[in-house]
Amino acid sequence: MKNFKETANFIWSIADLLRGDYKQSDYGKVVLPLTVLRRLDCVLAISKEDVLRKYEQVKAMNVQNIDPLLNKVSGYKFHNRSPYTFDKLVADPDNIAANLRNYINGFSEDAREIIEQFEFDNQIVKMDDNNLLFMIVKRFQEVDLHPDKVSSMEMGYLFEELIRKFAEISNETAGEHFTPREVIRLMIDLLFLNDRQILTQKGVVKTIYDCCAGTGGMLSVAEEYLNELNPDARLEVFGQELNPESYAICKSDMIIKGQSAANIKRGNSISDDKLPNEHFDYLITNPPFGVKWQKIEKSVKAEHEGKGHGGRFGAGLPSVSDGSFLFLMHLMSKMKPVSDGGSRLAIVFNGSPLFSGSPSTTKNESSIRQWIIENDMLEAVVALPNQLFYNTGISTYIWIISNHKPAYRKGKVQLINAIDFSKKMSKSLGDKRNELSPDHIKDITKLYGEFTTSDYCKIFDNTDFGYAKVTVERPERDKNGKPKLDKNGNPKADSSLRDTENIPLKEDIQTYMKREVLPHVPDAYVDETKTRVGYEINFTKYFYQYKPLRSLADIRADIFALETETMGLIKEVIE
Repeated sequence: MKNFKETANFIWSIADLLRGDYKQSDYGKVVLPLTVLRRLDCVLAISKEDVLRKYEQVKAMNVQNIDPLLNKVSGYKFHNRSPYTFDKLVADPDNIAANLRNYINGFSEDAREIIEQFEFDNQIVKMDDNNLLFMIVKRFQEVDLHPDKVSSMEMGYLFEELIRKFAEISNETAGEHFTPREVIRLMIDLLFLNDRQILTQKGVVKTIYDCCAGTGGMLSVAEEYLNELNPDARLEVFGQELNPESYAICKSDMIIKGQSAANIKRGNSISDDKLPNEHFDYLITNPPFGVKWQKIEKSVKAEHEGKGHGGRFGAGLPSVSDGSFLFLMHLMSKMKPVSDGGSRLAIVFNGSPLFSGSPSTTKNESSIRQWIIENDMLEAVVALPNQLFYNTGISTYIWIISNHKPAYRKGKVQLINAIDFSKKMSKSLGDKRNELSPDHIKDITKLYGEFTTSDYCKIFDNTDFGYAKVTVERPERDKNGKPKLDKNGNPKADSSLRDTENIPLKEDIQTYMKREVLPHVPDAYVDETKTRVGYEINFTKYFYQYKPLRSLADIRADIFALETETMGLIKEVIE
């Protein structure tokens, strides 16, 4: 990682030239697109002259679409047919603005569309007007971003570090853009573990999709993992991303690695799904935590009410204050049917989706959990250490979803408590103070694969998470203490005495009432018309370990020791 760190520091230092003419919060508008441009420039350097020669040949041939011909010469799924490179740009300082525009316009369509996401021409004008353009381009020309010098993984780290720094100084949420790579690696390990036999077959081709792709970190790590596992395998990556800069960075990385640029889409995957008819072998994402979705509420509710389970959100709708479950249901709608091999899914959540929502007449978070668990698709939940992410220190969890569980997992859900599997970082990055080591990832993956009960792993039946929310009524009484009756002669319920009980699905309701309720209120009864079924995963309860209270003798000894120490200090001050 030495190259990555040195390069990141160098690029960050370039932003200092913008000081005074740019607000700090706008540094990214210059540095990010130029980093992408320089990366593309270095990638194409070796074949640039061959591309220019081929371009001169085909210009006279009246070819309708020359991009495929020039892409073949470049060796990538993009090319640049401008006469300029960064070296040639800095060789002509007086015409830097016009030449830079010529250079950008020389990219093939997919690559040019990437640069357009940054709206970079506005910055060309501003820098040129402030006599900054040549100095900035010259500094970028001095940094070598060729893949031989900076690997794809290091490039991903570099972009993430730049985004984090720029977001930090502009009070934006850096963590919305990316997930720590060690967390992604754990997710991929869990996602691929049960399929290793399939993935090691010669020539195997699989697909993976991230609906909140960010800068493409999850897709890149998945591709690298499969290449390590089986160099003859191919993972075709697909993604959609809302943020234009992150989308551009993701797409540039994908086309450099030979992936189809058309597979990366821009837009809100919930309200504007750009891959509506696609299904994938693997699905993975880290959706933004606790994001309100009232802006797209109308279209989401219309799909829920109009299409039911024929759409994506038939299982229910979460609270408008947190759209996490929308992303999960969206991904689940893109799982391949079991007849086509089925799919596996990994998603990062905060704690809310485990328990939020209460059974009611409307379909909410509880009914979404019910749908997932009763259809036997929740395979495992892994509790991660705190302070693992850049933008939050709260508890986070990886959910593993599958529609083709192996036989030994059918009807079961595995919970893994990995909150202590971390080490302190030497230097904090935002809210990230802890990290997973390779050994931690290995140990957690082993717990998952072994599927054996231990201090860190619990295995439950699906129904263990279900309960009946029953309404317990008591009769309304007259002044003589006798129950008031309705027109059918049945006791009227007194709403002021009404209560509810959550009774585990595995327990008979009447047996529970006789044991827990009737000894205290003998006239209570259950209104069965109001009974609702709910599901929740009380992670803390399942891994709770009782710690006995300290003895009074120990407490007295501590107090006495403190008093003695205090008196000694007071005596020193007085003397």
